[in-house]
Amino acid sequence: MPRTEFDVPGKSHGLIDVVRWRYLLRLLVRTGVTTRYRNSVLGWLWSYVRPAAQFFVFWVVLGIFMDLDRVPNYAVYLFSGIVVINLFSEGFKNATTSIVGNAPLVRKVFLPRQLFAVSAVLVSFVHFLPQLALLLLVCLLMGWAGSVTLLGILGAVAGMLIVMVFSLGLGLFFGAVNVRFRDAENIVELMLLLATWASPVLYAWTMVQEAVVGKLGWPSWIVDLYMLNPITQGVELFHYAFWRPASEVVVGSAGYAGEALTPVPPMLAANTLWAALIAIGTLLVGQLVFRRLEGKFAQDL
Repeated sequence: MPRTEFDVPGKSHGLIDVVRWRYLLRLLVRTGVTTRYRNSVLGWLWSYVRPAAQFFVFWVVLGIFMDLDRVPNYAVYLFSGIVVINLFSEGFKNATTSIVGNAPLVRKVFLPRQLFAVSAVLVSFVHFLPQLALLLLVCLLMGWAGSVTLLGILGAVAGMLIVMVFSLGLGLFFGAVNVRFRDAENIVELMLLLATWASPVLYAWTMVQEAVVGKLGWPSWIVDLYMLNPITQGVELFHYAFWRPASEVVVGSAGYAGEALTPVPPMLAANTLWAALIAIGTLLVGQLVFRRLEGKFAQDL
């Protein structure tokens, strides 16, 4: 057998190895899912408790105290954004700490280190599904099925994929840096704190436009950049898929005296494409940095 058909021990092929080692990926995902709520009384109910607590606090403070519930069907608007932010936050945070958290394996056994970050994002997706099911149930009770379109469903899938790819790219980058400099975890915590407020989860995107262009007099391209944020685009796609169809029933009902629906962001389809390209670019940069630094992971750990 020629030597060219043998693999060099310890040689990494990047994310390609994730596909080649998919049996190990399945094992890591299964382990992450089954051990998260081990020895917990509530178990999987915690997947509902956290978003429910977030929703209640934001709804009371912003919806009632600050009168943001003038957005029609504000509860669904708020929750459809929260589930997207939770998907991004959990995937990004866990991918950042995945290498350090699996230090014994990294030091003793060779395996594609990208597996840990990818499995962390997939585990966050599994925990995202109960929240998505709850959102879907509420929307169905409000008549969502009568107004939903195939384009809206495709938009939700696109938003979910954009957020997952973006969180994986950032997770690979900061996960590699975190092995050498543990300050990366604190930077990520700060970024996650800002992520909720830097995307239209708690407010409408039109408020950003009014403040930037109307009150501050800044150029409108700043709003365009804001809309290209993959997290912003993911949130708006979920609003388009869930909140808008469910709210059209409320606004169209007889006797409704509230405000009209927030308009669909301009160039939603084009911005989705650009956000997808930005997410893919982030993934490529994160993979490049990861591969440059992974050779010293064992020594640094």
